[in-house]
Amino acid sequence: MPFRSGFVCILGRPNAGKSTLLNALVGEKLAIISPKPQTTRNRIQGIVNIPKRKKRDGGQIVLIDTPGVHKPDSTLGRKMMVEVREAMEGCDLVLVIMDTTRKFEQRDEFAMQMVKQSGTPAFLILNKVDRVREKARLLPLIEDYRQLYDFKQVLPISALKHDGLGMLLEKVIGALPAGPAYFPEDQVTDQPARFMSAEIIREQILHATDEEIPYATTVMVESYEEGTRLTRIAATIYCERDGQKGILVGKGGQMLKKIGTGARLQIERMLGTKVFLELYVKAQPGWRDSRTFIEELDWRRQLEHVMKQQLGEPHETKE
Repeated sequence: MPFRSGFVCILGRPNAGKSTLLNALVGEKLAIISPKPQTTRNRIQGIVNIPKRKKRDGGQIVLIDTPGVHKPDSTLGRKMMVEVREAMEGCDLVLVIMDTTRKFEQRDEFAMQMVKQSGTPAFLILNKVDRVREKARLLPLIEDYRQLYDFKQVLPISALKHDGLGMLLEKVIGALPAGPAYFPEDQVTDQPARFMSAEIIREQILHATDEEIPYATTVMVESYEEGTRLTRIAATIYCERDGQKGILVGKGGQMLKKIGTGARLQIERMLGTKVFLELYVKAQPGWRDSRTFIEELDWRRQLEHVMKQQLGEPHETKE
């Protein structure tokens, strides 16, 4: 039996459970989780190594979590959809994940159109089936999706409860071509700890604030010094208005302290070291429609800047 490997894109509408599925399959928290839509803004890779067994091929699955598919209304939204399209380029399989607690809507067709344009083989993943009492309700949903695309498999799961994930992995590895391992066996993601720290801070903002605040904020790590016992991180939370800045700081700095404490504890668990975390809040009017600023948020671009700083080369600053 050959060793199989390939890239698998997880596609779906906001809040379908894409990030929960990624974390469950990898076995570690790589993507932040929130009940608020459009939590994921970048594509995130998670690596699953499948051991060879008597009746199953061994292999490596490179999962790609993507932002929720939606019609964008800002530069940030358009960048998120670029992330989705880039994730689908060259992938071997697409997992179209749907929330079975919701009815099929016209907005679902937008996601299906992206799959059609790619021409990539796809599985339909029925998520949150543990919350559907009458399983017969799934049949018309499946039929609606099958009319839009010829899915190779239709699999019911609960990413949150980890139900059906073993079968899903077996079907996925069986659908991938024979090939080499793309990453070392002990690697679970290609995301740098610097970027993951910024996402953990943003997750705390999502949980601590309401209304427009979560969508009007982003986080950028300004300095990151990792040591064997202590890691020093300084990060800036950007919002769009001074009023939002006041909410993020809170009375006597209590909100910022709450966000920082929650983030620090999670980053410490991730890194295995103590963390000294400094947080700052800055109003950056209209950042969601600033192409220059949005490009600066890309972790690949940030790594380029870090390398240039280490080499003493200048680079462009944010608007």
